[in-house]
Formats: sequence, structure tokens, C-alpha cells
Amino acid sequence: MSYNKKFFDTLRLAEISDFDGIELIPLGTEQVDDEKLGKLSDELPILPIRNIILFPGMVIPITVGRQKSVRLVKKAYKGDRTIGVIAQANPSKEEPVGDDLYKVGTVAHILKMIVLPGGNITIIVQGRKRFEVTEYVKTEPHLLAKVSYIEDTFPTKLNRENKALVQSLREAAGKILLLNPDIPREAQIALDNIESPNFLVHFLSANINAELAEKQQLLETLSGIEQAQNLLEYMMKDIDLLELKREIQSKASSDIDQQQRDYYLRQQIKVLQEELGVDSPEAEIDKLRAKGANKKWSKEISDHFQKELGKLQRTNSMSAEYPMLMNYVELLADLPWNEYSKDNFDLKKAQKVLDADHFGLEKVKERIIEYLAVLKMKGNMKAPILCLYGPPGVGKTSLGRSIAKALGRKYVRMALGGLHDESEIRGHRKTYIGAMPGKLMQNIKKAGSSNPVFILDEIDKVGSDHRGDPSSALLEVLDPEQNSAFLDNYLEVEFDLSKVLFIATANSLDTIHPALRDRMEIIDISGYTMEEKVQIGKKHLLPKQKEEHGLENKTINVTDGALQKIVEGYTRESGVRKLEQEIGKLIRKITKAIAMGDDYPKVIKPDDVVKLLGTEIFDKDLYETNDLAGVVTGLAWTPVGGDILFIESLLSRGKGGVTLSGQLGDVMKESALTALSYLRAHSDEYGIDYRIFDNYHLHIHVPAGAVPKDGPSAGITMTTSIASVLTQRKVKPHLAMTGEVTLRGKVLPVGGIKEKILAAKRAGIKEIILCNKNKKDIEEITPAYIADLTFHYVDHVDEVLKIALLPEKVSKPIDFVFPEEKKENVLA
Repeated sequence: MSYNKKFFDTLRLAEISDFDGIELIPLGTEQVDDEKLGKLSDELPILPIRNIILFPGMVIPITVGRQKSVRLVKKAYKGDRTIGVIAQANPSKEEPVGDDLYKVGTVAHILKMIVLPGGNITIIVQGRKRFEVTEYVKTEPHLLAKVSYIEDTFPTKLNRENKALVQSLREAAGKILLLNPDIPREAQIALDNIESPNFLVHFLSANINAELAEKQQLLETLSGIEQAQNLLEYMMKDIDLLELKREIQSKASSDIDQQQRDYYLRQQIKVLQEELGVDSPEAEIDKLRAKGANKKWSKEISDHFQKELGKLQRTNSMSAEYPMLMNYVELLADLPWNEYSKDNFDLKKAQKVLDADHFGLEKVKERIIEYLAVLKMKGNMKAPILCLYGPPGVGKTSLGRSIAKALGRKYVRMALGGLHDESEIRGHRKTYIGAMPGKLMQNIKKAGSSNPVFILDEIDKVGSDHRGDPSSALLEVLDPEQNSAFLDNYLEVEFDLSKVLFIATANSLDTIHPALRDRMEIIDISGYTMEEKVQIGKKHLLPKQKEEHGLENKTINVTDGALQKIVEGYTRESGVRKLEQEIGKLIRKITKAIAMGDDYPKVIKPDDVVKLLGTEIFDKDLYETNDLAGVVTGLAWTPVGGDILFIESLLSRGKGGVTLSGQLGDVMKESALTALSYLRAHSDEYGIDYRIFDNYHLHIHVPAGAVPKDGPSAGITMTTSIASVLTQRKVKPHLAMTGEVTLRGKVLPVGGIKEKILAAKRAGIKEIILCNKNKKDIEEITPAYIADLTFHYVDHVDEVLKIALLPEKVSKPIDFVFPEEKKENVLA
């Protein structure tokens, strides 16, 4: 139930002292006697009202302000004082018509009319009975409608169920009066004086706490019992709401009591902390303030720090917000604002450090020395963003530590492999639960310097999902024009990253965001040659493994031949990671022998390698050619370095056609079809019988079908394989090739040359065919490493086939058989 004082306030404002002899029927009494007021007409003047529903028997004040309504009220007040009151379905309508009003309203008798200052009129009306509008007759000077009257149907004699229903209504009303302190106690007296169940239902319907549409629905319910049942449902909802409100107020009161108790306990804790010598929150804040006074930050950052510190000081130390603010202020105080480590400008010493830690990698070392030289001459520069690109195990990550050592800077490494959440880079908003800065700022804080060497490891393995795209977040970090004002979401103030030397590592460039790749300087680190691996094993890996296994004081020598045996027979890689594992395995065998008191070789030779490591895993003879037609060795690049692959072609009796197998990608399939089309068009030039294409089926296969293969490197290899099987000529032994081919027979250059050359050398290849434009790639390789290889540089397929195909046939050539051609009869 709800209590509206508008009626009593209206009387008080108008200073009413009497009602001119008109007897008002107070709340809670019986309805107006229709016989005393006269019979009702079939046509009623209609008064639209907003936000209130008039029920039969109820007395309410209505303020009238519209001109039409004022005219209607004045006319009715001079007459029989009977009007029809209907609520507006659309309260915003200023001049409502039929569709803007509900259909069911209440006949009202005007008890009193009061003219208020300002021209408005307030009338006090009492409901008589309900009616339904059948038709609106007039709209001027006011609404006039034909109506049909609705009689109340609440039974006069109540059965047990109806009595229980009425009793439930009274009990619910009494409970609402107890729970709602806003309702005056006089309402209970009025409720007790209502004897008529019918009027009780109307009285409670008018006073329940419900929406206008819900009250209108009760008014339109013709059955008195049904109206009472719906009313009881609304009242029970109101009781639940009031009980919940009282429970919340009770909890709020107990919370205030709890706060007072907490304050008393905190004061006791403060005294105990002082006695024990434990820092109080005030002491911690003083330490932070003193720490901030020594920071080399700008005025803007200093003002922000003092503001956050003041906010922390005003926050209750026992509240949930206090730890969050403390963590934030501590981060501001711990970050190395404008604190830089001094660079080492002794370039010769830096060169020695790089040479001592890494064998080879001349390009990278040269680039670092160039950076130091410019920094030494200029005194300041934006740090470049370097990306070390190459197969696994070539020393990309460890190179970063050597660079930091050479520069005299702090070293930080951040692994990006599998990173999916953008907030790992930019941080979380402070308002989030468990918010923290991004890993970038965490590592800068850990380094304690604003210019460390920062390794972004495995940048090509950054992913993206519904949590964001970390690659896009890295765009700002790795842009020398933007990272001077990097904004972490948690930090909320800009931090200068322009002095940080970022070094990214990647195994593949294809998966790196193009915009991100454009911001980095790519430095290609190819695989190592056999000679380089032997030197790395001798100078770096062997001493490291001896130290890790506690044999640094033992004299154990491994010959170059033994290291070469390990590289050739037990590893197949571009880097040296597997080589380090095999050397470690070798040292463990010796460690075991020493620990058990057994004999062990002081100098390890190739024969000792087999005894210690077992049978060789890889057989280089496996990669030599054979006497079959159509088998050609190609060179391929993979993310773990170079490799060789075989392409096999086979002819079988049929009706022509081509089959491609070996899980080939679209590029390799197109290379095969291009090669076949070229040879078919130039069959006469290469001595190929044109009938083979229509009578024999060609099958091209690349072994290791479980491994996906794709790329433009197999064009000339496909052409040579198909030409070999079509002509049944041998392919030159110990020969490999790489290059793409066009439909005109032109040979195009390809990438990954160094890795492919190293793979060919590992497999025992002696001769290699390359595009003439790849000659520059060979010139970059140390001549000593490729001294035993012969290179053929070509521009056309004709040159490839002349070099690759031997004049003689294979040992068992195919005896091609073709059906006899039908001769046509020509009539003279």
C-alpha cells in the first residue's frame, strides 16, 4: 500500500475550514448511495486524468489545468456534479482523444471545487461506479461519451473460500501497515471500519503500491473475486519488497556499528604496531614520499604521484581499495624514471665480447658495432628495433645477452610465444579486480634502468583471440617515433621507451603482423656450416657441458673428427641445439664412468663417438641418387633450416592425365602443371614422343606425405623429374637444384639459399643448380665452407636439362607401346 498526502495538503493550501454543508464520505466507509444522487445518464462528460486511477467509493483530489477540463468541471459543478473520470493510457498526450484513454473509468461525484492561485482548479471527487465507453459523441467544448455501466459482482453472501480470501486481504494490508512506516496509523482505523468486502477490494486496489497499468487492470476486472485474487498477488509482492527493504536497512545499521568497532580495533592495532616497531600505514606513506623526492621524473609525473599519494593517505587502510592504491603508488616509485645505465663505448672491447660469446654471425656483430659507433659520436639516438630472424638453435636469444654485456646495459627477456591477451602488453585498467601493469613495464621495473637490452623472444608466435591482438599493441612499443610516450593502461602516465634497445627474435616472418614487421630491422641469421658447428662445439658447447656436469677440472678432449661425426650422424638441423644435447649425452657417459671408477677415453675420436652414443641416427648415403628415371633431388627451406627433398615421377599405361601426391600446396601443384605444359609444348626439342602424353599416365610424388610441402623452390626440380621420366635419361648423380620456372621456361630466383646449401652439403651433394640471380647469395657465404661444391647458374630450363640429364638411358628404360593409328580412306 502507498500513502498519498495530496488530498490533505490540497485542503491545507486552500485553507478549507468547511465544506459548505456538503457531507463528505470519509475513507473507509460505504459507497455513495446512488438514489440520493439521482439516476445516471447514458451520456457522460469525460474528464481525462494522469497517473491516478479512481475506484468506486474512493475520495481523491484532482487538480484540473487544461481549458477543456476547466470548462467541464465548472459546468458539472453548477449542474448535477456528475462526471466520468478516465485515466490516460498515454500520459504525455496534452489533448487526449479516444485512443489515448482507457476504455473503463469511474463515475465521480464532485464534492468540492477549490480555485487555487494561478487559475488552476482542484476538485474533490468520490467514485460511484464503473463504466465502459462505447462511443465518444463530442470532443468540444469537452469530451462527451456514450457509456454502459458496470455493476459490482462481489457476492453479498460469502462462502468459506471467499471469506478466507477477504481475511487474507485484511491480514496482508495489516502487514503492509506494519512494514511501511510512511503510512499513518489512522489508516489502520480506516481499514478496521470497512465492513463491505466489495468496498474493501476497491479501497485496497486504490492504495496498493503498483503501476498505473496494473491498477487499471484491477479496475477493468469485472469479477469481484478475480479482482480480489489479483489484488492479493500484488500485495504479497509488496510485502516481499518491504521485508527486503527492512532487511537491507537492518544490515546497513549493523554495518555502521561494525565500522565503529573496526575503528576502535584499528586504533588498538596502531598502538601495538608502534610498540612492536612495525611500520604503520602512515610510516609507509612517508617512506614512499621520501622515495619520490629522489626520483628524476618530470613535474607532470611528480604532481600525479603526489596526487595519488594524497588519495592513498585519505583512504582507510582496512578498506579493499587501499592495497590497490598502495600497489599503484609503489609501482610509480619503483619504476626507473629517466634512470639510465652508462654505455660502454670501447668498440674494440665490445667486438671481443661478441666474438668470444658467438662464433660467426658477422652481420649481427657488425650491426651492433655500427650502433655503438653512432651512439659514441652523437651521444644520443633513438634505439633501433632489431629482429633476429632464423631457424631454431642458431643463438638468437643468447645473442641478446651478449649484446647487453658488450654495451654494459641491463638484460631483460620477455617470452611472447603463445601470448593472446593484449593486456599482457598494455596492462589492465586499475579499476579491474587483480589489475596489474603489462609485462613490458614489469620487466622495466625489474631491470631498474630505462635503457636495457630488451629481448622480445618468439615474436612470430604471438596469437590473437577475443581478448585482443597483442601484435597491434606492440606497434606502439616497437615504433621509434611513438615509444617515447608509451602509455600503459595500468600506469596511466606516459613512459619513455625510446632509449630501450629492443631485439626481437623470430623463426618465421610470415606470421608477423605486416605493420609490425615494417617497424623492425630484419637481420637474417642463417644456419651454421659444418666447419662452424665444429668450432662452436669445441669453443662453446663442450666447455659449457663439462662445467654443468662437474668435469671442468678433468682433461677431456674431443677431436674435430669426433665433433664432425656427431654433427653428421646424430644431428640434422641448422642450429646447434641438438648438437649441444648430443655433446651433453657424451659428457654424461664419461661422468658416469668416472663416478663408477671405470676407464674412459681422455681423447674422444670418431670411433669413440659410436661406442658412447650408439649407432648413427642419420645416414648421409640415404640422400644419394640412384639409377631410376624421374628421381631428382631438390632443395627446400623450412622453419628449422634447410633440407633436401626428392621428387619422383612415374609413367604407367593409361589414357593420359596427371596425379600429384605428397600433401603438396597450391604453389607446388602449379609448378608441376607448368613444367608439364612446358615439356609438352617443347617435346620435339627434347626428343619426347608426343604420343606419351595421351597414352601414359604421369604420377608425380614427393615422399614424406605426412609433411605438408609448399613453396616456389621446386619448379626446375619438377621439370627435370618429368623430363627424365619422359626421355628415360639418367639424372646426374650428387646433383641438387632449386628455383622456380615460368611457362616460357625462364628460371626465377628463390630465397633461403644459405640454408639450402648447408642442407645439400650435409647430404653429400656435390653440384647445385641455381638461378643466375641467386649468385649474390652464394658470394655472402664464406668461400672456405663451400670450396668442395660446384655451382651452375642458369637462366633457362634448357640449361638446367643440359646439366642435369645425362645422354645415356637408365638401366631399364620403359619400352613405350602405342596403339596403331587409324588411317583415313581418302577418295580420289
